[in-house]
Amino acid sequence: MTTRHTTTPPALDQAPVLAHYVRSGFVESAHRASVVATSSDGAHLLALGAVDDPVFPRSSNKPLQTVAMVRSGLRMPAEHLALASASHSGEDFHVSGVRAMLASAGLSEADLQNTPDYPVDEQSREAVIRAGGRKLPITQNCSGKHAAMLATCVVNGWDTATYREPQHPLQQAIAQTLSELTGDPIGAVAVDGCGAPVMAVTLAGLARSFGRLASAQPGTAEAEVADAIRAHPDYLGGTGRDVTALIAQTPGLVAKDGAESVYAVGLADGRGVALKVADGYPRAKPVILAAVLRRLGVESGALAQLESSPVLGHGEPVGAIVAVNI
Repeated sequence: MTTRHTTTPPALDQAPVLAHYVRSGFVESAHRASVVATSSDGAHLLALGAVDDPVFPRSSNKPLQTVAMVRSGLRMPAEHLALASASHSGEDFHVSGVRAMLASAGLSEADLQNTPDYPVDEQSREAVIRAGGRKLPITQNCSGKHAAMLATCVVNGWDTATYREPQHPLQQAIAQTLSELTGDPIGAVAVDGCGAPVMAVTLAGLARSFGRLASAQPGTAEAEVADAIRAHPDYLGGTGRDVTALIAQTPGLVAKDGAESVYAVGLADGRGVALKVADGYPRAKPVILAAVLRRLGVESGALAQLESSPVLGHGEPVGAIVAVNI
């Protein structure tokens, strides 16, 4: 079998260096990244890199997907809407929540089509393995999204067996909402790690959409999802997760991290932030985000946690990952 490779887009190759990995005062590695901050009217407040080129937001799309499902008639308690938007850690309350979401729609774990995996949370993963458990769809971090997708299909009478197909009415509704909130056409469609479609938009569009989400008017689907995330950030991420701390400790903020080193943030005043580290490695992502939020004047007790990225030598801190050129 021949594997085809595409040329790396200049947007990634030519992104500026925005983080250094410093060991004992010596810059050992550097991370290129693109980042954008947008105003409430969508204008660029900060743009580093090719922020108007499309990227896959990966799981940073999830709150926007949940908006599409609420618009399509999905009704759930707030903690389940947060779980629908989550890349959860697989802790007991996450798994119980997904089971409740499925049961409310007359479904079961057997209906989930996301990729089986162990929990993200280390203690939860070890508990499953010690008990002789195996990788399951319900313990994989995207199970809340898939449960909500299935429940939306039930509400509308759509086929549940084909809900992951890009032409399915559910995925078409998601594409329409994503394009509307970002202001972008869908740049590409691919298969995400969990098996559902992932749709490309620009980083600037992603930032705009999160600004709109965080500043949405009461009574809208956007406000319902944003309020759910703000009320239940532990369901969006989990114990010890920086995205959970950032939401919990920053009034009005909505955020979602994504694979391949993507992060999106919306502020209550309508400003948005989105970033992608070019090499996809996640260690520089929170540090860069913290630097951008500080530049925007955001005050939060969680910024110190985002910036806490020690470089270890013999088990002891000998350096740190630091943001540069921001």
